[in-house]
Amino acid sequence: MKTQCSHAHAMPARLEGRALKQALAAADKACAELSEWFTPPRRRVLELLLTSGAPNKAYDLIGAYHGDGRAVSPTTVYRSLEFLERMGFVHRLESINAYIACPPERRGHAAGFLICECCGGAEAFEPDLRSERAAATSAGFKINRVTFEAQGVCRNCRQGEPSPTP
Repeated sequence: MKTQCSHAHAMPARLEGRALKQALAAADKACAELSEWFTPPRRRVLELLLTSGAPNKAYDLIGAYHGDGRAVSPTTVYRSLEFLERMGFVHRLESINAYIACPPERRGHAAGFLICECCGGAEAFEPDLRSERAAATSAGFKINRVTFEAQGVCRNCRQGEPSPTP
């Protein structure tokens, strides 16, 4: 995702090497256990999100898919994202129309994101949804998925902001 500010930003946490292989193997195993196909396009889109460590728009993934500038069909990426979201491997950040990988060990959890309006980064946190779950239970409603999004300015960008003048 592109930044909108001029100061330097910390690199997002991303998976690589052994950790990346383990995350992809965990996704493959989870799909097999549910009799789902972890196809090469699905694997590639998840790999791109895991190695990025930051939110990505679908068109960023389309351009990066082959790694040499050639684009892949948008339908391939959108269908892969739909599957990965349904499986709990990625979260869709609706407010910025982007996707971010979910760590394999937290797949399917209720997700909260603090989205920086300056650098475009997203920090995940575990929201306390006890009252929402209680309300849903009393209404006979089964919650399948929750994503909480808050927008503001992250710690790193706030440190890079100029001090206010008196």
